Amino acid sequence: MTQIGVFIPIGSRGWFMSTTAPRTEPTFDLNKSIVQRAEHYGFDFALAMVKLRGFDGPSEYWIRNLEPFTLMAGIAATTQKIKLYASIALLTMPPAVAARMAVTIDSIAPRRFGVNIVTGWQPKEYQQMGLWPGEKHFANRYDFATEYVTVMRDLWETGVSDFKGEYFQMDDCKLSPRPSGKIDIVAANSSDRGMQFVAEHCDFNFVGAGQGINQPDLSGDSAARLMAAADKTGRDVGAYTLVTVISAPTDEMAFAKWDHYREGTDLEALAWAKGQSGQDTKATENSTASRMARNAEMQLKDPSKAIPNGGFKLIGSYENVARMLDQIAETPGIKGIMLIFDDFMVGIEAFGEHIQPLMTSRNPVLATAAE
Repeated sequence: MTQIGVFIPIGSRGWFMSTTAPRTEPTFDLNKSIVQRAEHYGFDFALAMVKLRGFDGPSEYWIRNLEPFTLMAGIAATTQKIKLYASIALLTMPPAVAARMAVTIDSIAPRRFGVNIVTGWQPKEYQQMGLWPGEKHFANRYDFATEYVTVMRDLWETGVSDFKGEYFQMDDCKLSPRPSGKIDIVAANSSDRGMQFVAEHCDFNFVGAGQGINQPDLSGDSAARLMAAADKTGRDVGAYTLVTVISAPTDEMAFAKWDHYREGTDLEALAWAKGQSGQDTKATENSTASRMARNAEMQLKDPSKAIPNGGFKLIGSYENVARMLDQIAETPGIKGIMLIFDDFMVGIEAFGEHIQPLMTSRNPVLATAAE
């Protein structure tokens, strides 16, 4: 059965750079309620991003953000089954401290906690704190991440690390207690070097699901690249994909919401995204930063085509969204789908009550009948 997760909104406006989108405010109560309802409907995991600085513009996109580790610690104490992932901005904390924080949350929610690796693509987030290593980080970030993860794994698996590398030097570094079980590591890398890092050190990677709106990419190119990279290392690495869902009882009602959000598209925020993602001048064409920069540039050239959410979107009736999610789930290598909603509480309920019951990839009875 395909795993389903939720990308919880720990930043203002959620994932819509729009003044007309739901005015999501990142509070503990909101995110706790979202995860609890996700758990009620059988979701497999929830993930909290890390964002240290928002974008310019009237939508106040990601201007206000919570911190993912402390947030997930609180949520861990209020849930029983769902897996929880918190993101680590690697440049902001030493790996031994991150490893101990992860073990602490594991003690609250045994075998239910994992970490998401964020190597850092937006320089201003780190420049504001004096932590940006300079342009060299763009080229070295996966070497840095490799050492970082190696130290964490050493501590989790053996309780001690004497690792000596270019970026980290451990001197009989101890960790106790150790975790109750394996702590999974996820990442979101699309470049060849990023895929190599994931294949060597991570358990899951986020890959693309398609293009634009309602066009699931069944070729599975990104998932296939990940599987090819994992074959070289002999490790079992799964592909997750990220999908924004805007649903309603009818297609017309769902697209009316999307059109309303588009009317408030924040061009200043798009310009900020272009400026930040374009600073890695040597990024490969298939990297996340390059893709973001290209998309923002195209939209700014023709503001009439600008959109407030650049990810892959499923927009439509409950029946059509369920059908397209099943299409994505059929892609070889895809082990899970992480969902974003325009209005999270409304979206979670609509998914649980109306969409998930129609999905063969989530309903064994329907899957058997389809055969």
